[in-house]
Amino acid sequence: MTTAVRSHTMLTLTEVCDELAVSRSTFYDWRAKRRAPRCIKLPNGDLRIRRSDLDHWLDDREDAA
Repeated sequence: MTTAVRSHTMLTLTEVCDELAVSRSTFYDWRAKRRAPRCIKLPNGDLRIRRSDLDHWLDDREDAA
């Protein structure tokens, strides 16, 4: 998969929670506190997260030990 295609991949909330190993309620708590990755709210109310936004969000939380 090319980088251009990968960067536009949209993940479901379930996929993101599975990858981060957190519950849906934890993700919503982070979102309420503005600590979650950027989300796109679809007209039906579902959330999607761009793969690139999740990757950037994770990079920003990396601890330089």
